[in-house]
Amino acid sequence: MRDRSTELPPECWELIFNFLDHHRHFESLSLVSTQFLSITNHLRRSLIISSQTFPFLPNLFQRFPNLKGIEIREFDGDLNFLLHQISNSGLDLESLTLSSQDHFPLMGLRELGLRMRNLRKLSCSEMNCLQDTHLFEIGNSFPLLEDLNISFPQYNSRFDPIGSLDLQRFSGIVTDEGIIHLSMKLKSLLKIDLSGNQFISDKSLQFLSENCLLLREIVIRECDFITQNGIGSVMRRCINLNYISVDGIGIPSIELYFQESFVFAKNLCEVNLSHSFISDELLSSIADACLPLKKLTICHCYDFTFVGVSYLLYKYQFLEYLDLEGANFLTDESMIDLCEFLRKLTFINLSLCSKLTSLTFFMLVSKCSLLKDVKMERTNLGVEEFLVDFGINPCVMSLNLARNESLSDECIKKIAFCCPNLQELKISYCPAITEEGIKEVLRSCGEIRLLEMNHCSGIKCLDIDFELPKLEVVQAEGPVLDDEALMMIAKRCHGLLQLDLEGCLNVTVKGVSGVVQSCMRLREINLKWCDNVKVDIIPRMVFSRPSLRKIIPPCRFIPTDKQNKFFLRHGCLVCKG
Repeated sequence: MRDRSTELPPECWELIFNFLDHHRHFESLSLVSTQFLSITNHLRRSLIISSQTFPFLPNLFQRFPNLKGIEIREFDGDLNFLLHQISNSGLDLESLTLSSQDHFPLMGLRELGLRMRNLRKLSCSEMNCLQDTHLFEIGNSFPLLEDLNISFPQYNSRFDPIGSLDLQRFSGIVTDEGIIHLSMKLKSLLKIDLSGNQFISDKSLQFLSENCLLLREIVIRECDFITQNGIGSVMRRCINLNYISVDGIGIPSIELYFQESFVFAKNLCEVNLSHSFISDELLSSIADACLPLKKLTICHCYDFTFVGVSYLLYKYQFLEYLDLEGANFLTDESMIDLCEFLRKLTFINLSLCSKLTSLTFFMLVSKCSLLKDVKMERTNLGVEEFLVDFGINPCVMSLNLARNESLSDECIKKIAFCCPNLQELKISYCPAITEEGIKEVLRSCGEIRLLEMNHCSGIKCLDIDFELPKLEVVQAEGPVLDDEALMMIAKRCHGLLQLDLEGCLNVTVKGVSGVVQSCMRLREINLKWCDNVKVDIIPRMVFSRPSLRKIIPPCRFIPTDKQNKFFLRHGCLVCKG
């Protein structure tokens, strides 16, 4: 048979493949022809390295020569040696993630800095025992860094069992000295996350704002010695600042200097003041600053009222992203008024606004024609019954309606009717929803790719008599599905990629085998706490379904080294149960 893939030059195929939204689609394409395999290998830009993939690194680096980003995750080996291998791989990395490591690889990063001078992004968040000397090395080794994350360093090992500082094991922390050094070395810095560094002060912000003139984004959360005045000085001095995220504002009160600083931040597009005591006066100051504001997050904030938020939204009717989670004063009536100012909105979070009912949801969908993503967890969604017909919104793609105890089949059917192009639906812990409601949602919303229905006790089975070719992810933790439901999934969801069955006690080998046999693209399956699934099915799953990349087995299964090697040779990571 003639190979049709050779009728177009590789450059054309590259342009076509670049339209794919994720490199996971490359795997099926690579099986078409050797040309497609070569093209997809060269287009791969990111790689995750773990202890399991470490032995195969030389082959992976040779196969994917154009990698630009590497993330090191769940790696318990020699981190310095791993970075040595990366340094000598011939790659030209732009991004490296070292988050959640148990030590800082000083020698490895020093060597990497000599070889990878074009590194632009480095993440060392949740790094154990991060200290000033490590920041000195980062500044000296990567002078072209634009994005640095050193948030939430871990110092647990430096405290004794009763919580006192263990001076014998205390070798250093991150202080102003380390941040000042970074500010003098990283002249191209655009973004920095300092969250959780509890020993830095306003002095760090002063030097960052004076030396990093291109700084655009700064995140300062849980930094106890940074004051409102320090944050205000950043807004006044960093003329390019377009994003700021802080918490704890207003304790004990809002400083006038901070409140008046917003007028100086002429390019500020995104503001996050979560977990703060804000006031209507502060919201009015932000409103009167006439910023190019696109995103506003004031979730879990206190001391402001409808008057303050209403005035701010009146001033920023071009707002695209709004997070008001936990604003308990909001009612359906107040949301009807606010909807008049939200015509440009694409995302809204109203979770934990306990007075809001279905009326608010349908009003938002009807009035906000550009709305794509709605979060309304733990509200009174489903309580309000009404006869008014609301319009259809084809833009809504994602709904998170979890933990709404009153959300019923009738309400979810109306939601599906109003959002025909829905792609993601999360309705976990909604006990009033049954298989009838789920069936109608899947029938009305043919574009659904993700369905999350963990611990929905009202769902007992899934009798679906139509195909679901777009459904890729199903999460059904808890006693929700049984073998009969799994056989339906196997029959109707041939494009399934990920299946989460954690705690499904009614599932057995029969149902799991049906899914593995029929879902030819299946990549991940979670069987943790599935006590009625026999563990001897795991090797058969790996051998019979080549697409599988990760299995979380029942808790009784602990793979041997020999088994692990067998699984990895087939490209599948089997975790400990």
